[in-house]
Amino acid sequence: MSLLRERLQNGDIVVAPGIYDGLSALIAAQAGFEALYLSGASIAYTRFGRSDIGLVSMTEVADTLGAICERVGNPIIVDADTGFGNALNVQRTVKLFERNGAAAIQLEDQATPKRCGHLDGKTLVSAGEMVGKIKAALDARQSDDTLIVARTDAIAVEGFAAAMDRASRYMEAGCDILFIEAPQSLDEMRSITSRFGNRVPLLANMVEGGKTPILSASELKEIGYRIAIFPGGLTRALAHCMTAYFASLKQHGTTTPFRDRMLDFNALNALIGTPELLEQGRAYDAVHFEDQA
Repeated sequence: MSLLRERLQNGDIVVAPGIYDGLSALIAAQAGFEALYLSGASIAYTRFGRSDIGLVSMTEVADTLGAICERVGNPIIVDADTGFGNALNVQRTVKLFERNGAAAIQLEDQATPKRCGHLDGKTLVSAGEMVGKIKAALDARQSDDTLIVARTDAIAVEGFAAAMDRASRYMEAGCDILFIEAPQSLDEMRSITSRFGNRVPLLANMVEGGKTPILSASELKEIGYRIAIFPGGLTRALAHCMTAYFASLKQHGTTTPFRDRMLDFNALNALIGTPELLEQGRAYDAVHFEDQA
């Protein structure tokens, strides 16, 4: 049984911070988080300086996922957007992401091009098309330990009742985790957990400044959620820090006034394990094999 599936069965809540590359994944793992969330929005923000409006491709997410899984062993929940096309595209996406190390793959019912779940102007595919995508994903995975997350964005498009109906259909299609995006009140969140919480693990998305009330992990657990993701929090914190850093460097012409908010050269190398890596490399130095020729 996968670590993520096991954690979801023990009654506790899984907190998965958003990450976007090997360094962010490493630091999150070192902070003690068991699971991580590879955010498509954060890839768009950090790699391209662009908005979350469907500009990131399947292979760009897969390459990022592969680099992360090479560096850390934590279960990774991967934002796969719409599956990057129809049901056959979904199958290719699931197979590729699973090979690259995904523990869970999130699919949503938006039409292409998608956009951030907390932006206005979204459009949806039919519930029937999404059911087909979920079944295609389940058929494509090689292991039952690779979890399929079904997300609906219907609250903002069709209303709360329609979103609940869609969620029922997605659960009945066999998804492992249900994600009803952007409830706009605590009452809506409680309605979601009351209807589905004892039937399938529920995922809550905490977006600073978004449409959903921000709750702590313990509060989310109390009302019935099993996974809490904070997908863009790190990127927003990073953007805040970068803005201050560049302003200071521009003003002073030196990083000295900012040094108390930075790691120095040695501290960064210690963080990423440079001494251990160099020691590992010395075992393969040519000098050890010169006399064996």
